[in-house]
Amino acid sequence: MNTAGLSLNGRQWGVTPPVSLAGPTEQEIIINGALIDELKRRKNFESPEESDKRARVLGELQKITLEFVQKVSLDKHMTENMARDAGGKIFTYGSYRLGVYSPGSDIDTLMVVPKHVTRENFFTDFEQILRSRPEATEITAVPDAYVPIIKFKFCVPMDLTLEDNNLLKNVEERCVLSLNGTRVTDEILRLVPNPTIFKHALRAIKLWAQERAIYSNVMGFPGGVAWAMLVARICQLYPNAVSAVVVAKFFRILSQWKWPQPVLLKPIEDGPLQVRVWNPKIYKGDQAHQSTQKVIINEMNRAGDIADKILIGSLPWSKLFTKHTFFHQYKYYLVIIAASKNAETQLKWSGLVESKVRQLVLRLEYVDEIKLAHPFNKSTDLVHYCKTEEEANGVARGELTATKMENINMQQTAKEMENICNQNIKDAQNNLILVYTTTWYIGLEVDKKDGSKKLDISWPSQEFYEIFDLPDNVFVEGEQRPVRTLKKVKKRKLQSDEKKDNITDSPDKAVKVESAVSIRA
Repeated sequence: MNTAGLSLNGRQWGVTPPVSLAGPTEQEIIINGALIDELKRRKNFESPEESDKRARVLGELQKITLEFVQKVSLDKHMTENMARDAGGKIFTYGSYRLGVYSPGSDIDTLMVVPKHVTRENFFTDFEQILRSRPEATEITAVPDAYVPIIKFKFCVPMDLTLEDNNLLKNVEERCVLSLNGTRVTDEILRLVPNPTIFKHALRAIKLWAQERAIYSNVMGFPGGVAWAMLVARICQLYPNAVSAVVVAKFFRILSQWKWPQPVLLKPIEDGPLQVRVWNPKIYKGDQAHQSTQKVIINEMNRAGDIADKILIGSLPWSKLFTKHTFFHQYKYYLVIIAASKNAETQLKWSGLVESKVRQLVLRLEYVDEIKLAHPFNKSTDLVHYCKTEEEANGVARGELTATKMENINMQQTAKEMENICNQNIKDAQNNLILVYTTTWYIGLEVDKKDGSKKLDISWPSQEFYEIFDLPDNVFVEGEQRPVRTLKKVKKRKLQSDEKKDNITDSPDKAVKVESAVSIRA
């Protein structure tokens, strides 16, 4: 019998045989221990006490789910026995279910309920029950967000699993996507040779991606599950390797991957539903992220060089996790500002604008002079205290003219944010106008071979594009600000249809503006 390509237990992991069945060397074991130590030093692992707290929270959430379903059932004139037996169950997914969550990270949770419990019930009855619990805080309901209505059988037993594809029948496509979060997470863990090796390697890759600012699905970079699938594939190719080797091979293999060839963990299956399968080889829309792909490949090449040196002991693991240099990389930055005067409005408005930034990046790629449009993976939230309407309008246009401004956390509830800000105004005893802003940055690599100093991106930017000095709030404490390079700008006569504008070679100056209009609610 030919056993070539099989792991030690006789099983082939994934769609191809492994690249190597070699076990770890003594040096690799030492380097792997250093990787785990570095992850612990960076507080990437949660304490047992915090993990126990998560388990207790999930237990309470399960009780609230049953209470919620029972209340809705009684409101819909079901008997007490039927309401009590209706059931309901929560499932986790994402980093928590994979076992790679870090301190302070969210617990992504899916609630499965009987079909008579609707989306409207979720945003009324369930929210009321949550708000009645003193331990529940920072509650924000977004009824218009991408939240599914769960439709299943009348009774949802407590021993339910989501592995059976038939459970997806008669379920809306949006609900299938939500249910798939739990299903995909479980499937990944089943498809890797050694879950512990996989989890340690994934922790390292996630930390690397976060530090290098390439971790954000909404901005066109891989999100948590996407990174997990990529790491899982490398684990399949090296089933007996330690985490350190998996990390090093990860960068080398994926930086040379023949895109748009999809990364498959197992053969594509035909299920009971005709749902769209993600496949960039078939669907052009899945391969339309040229700029972010270039950024990722460049980062992988950099990381691969570092990892190779780490494996031979000439560099420490900390070098791999060096913070990004996004605000040092480009001369020109496109700034997008979403602004409003109400915290609750801003929470929804900024979310809508954020979902469109990726589309703006795609359109910028069509401009001949732009070689690369690199979106930063995080936004900056501020509240500005203005004395006049003119000052408030200026803030919305990107002018830092407010009397006072503070960083805020848009993850807080809108009510809490407004209470804090209103208290600040009361303390100041001034009748100030509050303006909430969320700012995104896109670094532009511009090809000016023809010597032109003008860049017209009025079509892709549609009405927002502005010269902007990088404010201090984009830099964390201790981070060095780019040094402005002084250069005399040669003046030229402007045509009647042009705007007066100068471009310097400053690395913290945004590119020339054709239309300086920011987005406001």
